Amino acid sequence: MVEVVSSRAHSKRYAHSGVHYTVVDSLMRYAEFLGFGNIHTKIDEKTGLKAIIAIHNLSRGPAIGGCRMIAYKTIDKAFEDSLRLAHMMSFKAAINNLPHGGAKAVLIKPRVIKDREAYFEKFGEFVNELGGRYITAVDSGTNISDMDIIARRTPFVTCTTQSGIDSDPSPLTALGVRRAIQAAVKFKLGRDSLEGIHVAIQGAGHVGYYLAKELHALGARMTVTDVDTKTLERCIDDFHVAVCLPEQIYDVEADVFAPCALGAILNLDTIKRLRVPIVAGSANNQLAHHHYGALLHERGILYAPDFLINAGGLIQVAVIYDHGDIQKAINQINDIYNTVTDIFERSKRENIATNVIAEKIARDRLKA
Repeated sequence: MVEVVSSRAHSKRYAHSGVHYTVVDSLMRYAEFLGFGNIHTKIDEKTGLKAIIAIHNLSRGPAIGGCRMIAYKTIDKAFEDSLRLAHMMSFKAAINNLPHGGAKAVLIKPRVIKDREAYFEKFGEFVNELGGRYITAVDSGTNISDMDIIARRTPFVTCTTQSGIDSDPSPLTALGVRRAIQAAVKFKLGRDSLEGIHVAIQGAGHVGYYLAKELHALGARMTVTDVDTKTLERCIDDFHVAVCLPEQIYDVEADVFAPCALGAILNLDTIKRLRVPIVAGSANNQLAHHHYGALLHERGILYAPDFLINAGGLIQVAVIYDHGDIQKAINQINDIYNTVTDIFERSKRENIATNVIAEKIARDRLKA
């Protein structure tokens, strides 16, 4: 069942090709298309809280996903973000065999939060009202201190001081991507080592930096690009990487292209320009369109599905919440190597794009 609480702002009417519809209509259709689920909202005038919790799927267990606080331009953009991200969390959990569904909390950040403790306590009460169907965690705009405040009002929270989880999931996310690169290099190039393997990294921010660190330790050489010159200088100083302009990264001749920045960067133009046999990176939603996975496959480029290999942070949070064991989490992140290898083998055997296979596995597990 999809539950959406709408406001007058949501009911604005639009006309397209002579057909009238509302933003709510559009969002409901989008939610139905993604296979939702429940969407819960909470407004508290006293604290300024305007919160959305989108629970995509509960078939595998309680839904888990971060609490994101951003100053959205419109409420419908916040709703759309919550739906898209919760759907992807379900896929990440399912493909990595976690006993959880996917969800995402989106807080529409007010201009001024007068009392941050009261604000997050109220959000904690909102989480608790859902009775354990949703487990919240750190995401963009929130931190461990916020999770500690939420924990005063609900046990359904992780990433607290007591949990022992670092607020930055980047290192373990990078570990999962590195393991996928190792699997792809073994499968496609027949090499057991990354020594001398050339990786072109797009984006050297949080995960990109830690991925470069992982690769440098194993003897890989790298070409890196980023719009932030300070970030590039850090990689040059720490890992002795080569650099290029952002637009040139698609033309770099390398063994692996690792997108670690924005999504939707693999399109008709960029795929034609790629001079690599492997694509494996941490960015979300790398394919500008689902069908571009088939184009990569037709070109003989091995694609490691993003929602599988960038799930290290989710695995860390979920396993520690369930078992309190960081080593168990690390072991499961390392197992991304085997999961992605199985998909590569099936793709070759059935002559089907890797992203299609990964999505089918995720959907089948969510239906089971």
